Parts: sequence; structure tokens; C-alpha cells
Amino acid sequence: MDRPVPLDVTVATYLAFLRAINLGAVRKFGKADVLRVTQEAGFTGVETYLNTGNVRLETSMRSTAKIEAALEAAYLADRGFEVPTLVFTPAELREVHEAAGAVEHDGKHYVALLRDAPDPAAVDVLRQRCQPGERLEIGGRALHWLVGADGVHGTKITNNLIEKALGTVATTRNPTVVAEVCSRWC
Repeated sequence: MDRPVPLDVTVATYLAFLRAINLGAVRKFGKADVLRVTQEAGFTGVETYLNTGNVRLETSMRSTAKIEAALEAAYLADRGFEVPTLVFTPAELREVHEAAGAVEHDGKHYVALLRDAPDPAAVDVLRQRCQPGERLEIGGRALHWLVGADGVHGTKITNNLIEKALGTVATTRNPTVVAEVCSRWC
């Protein structure tokens, strides 16, 4: 008689960041729906923070690319629009958070989380677009975007420009949100 072979299925925690949700009337994706769809996609231990797409989840998958693809497919099927999703391990997000804490700047600080590690040459090209008093710093799989006191309203750097210049998906958070997500889930 054949016996089933026990599977050693261990789960790990990941942090997902959804790009461009709850902007305008068309891209609505509330916390309760994000939670439901993520669970329906087979992920466990799902929690959300704020309504901007910060998600904690557990899975036996070990490839962040596969997790991103599974989440994006589930979100598209439920919402009817693409929801680019970036997945970090807690250690990767801690690295981003620590880099944010090391940055000194008098203006506004944003953190562009990146799907792929940035190419330093591409970052240098993007730096050429900075105005006086602005700068870009790499910290982990993120670009720290430092602008004047009026924030994104007074700069030529945008999330879309960051994506185009670096050739990767990016979603922007402020360092306070990154710190809180780390405090809760890292």
C-alpha cells in the first residue's frame, strides 16, 4: 500500500506594494477587497495597512517574481485593470528603511520602491533631471527621491519618469509609511 509522502511546506512572510490604486474614480481597490482577493489567490496571513496598497502575506512560494505574477493576475481578474505589484522580503524592506533613516535632507523625502535593483548608470542619467536642491540616492531596492519643501509639486522628477529612466516598475511611499510597515511586519 502506497503511503502519501508528507510535504515539508513552510511558509514565509512577504510584503507587497500595489502601484496606482485608489487614484481617481476608476482605480478603486479598497483594503477589504485587497484582503479578500489576496486570500482568494491562495495567500495566508494577509493583512493590509492604509488604503494605498501595503500588504503582508504568507506563502510557500519562494520567488518574488512568481508571487508578483500571481497577485497581479488575481487583481486584474477581480478589478478589470492592471495593478502592478512589487514584492519584498522583510529583510529587503528593512534595508530600504535603514537607508531612508540615513538620508539627511531639509525638503520632502519620498521612497520609490523598485521591482528591480536600479542600474547606477541609469540613476546618474535620472540625476541630471534634478533641479537645484534635489537629489536621488539608492538605498536597497529603492530610490530615495529628495525634493524641495513643496514636494512633488515643484519637481520634474515623477514616479513615471523614474520607471521610464530605470526601466522597472516603481511605486512611491513616504519614509513614514515605510517605517510603519517595517515596524508592523519586518
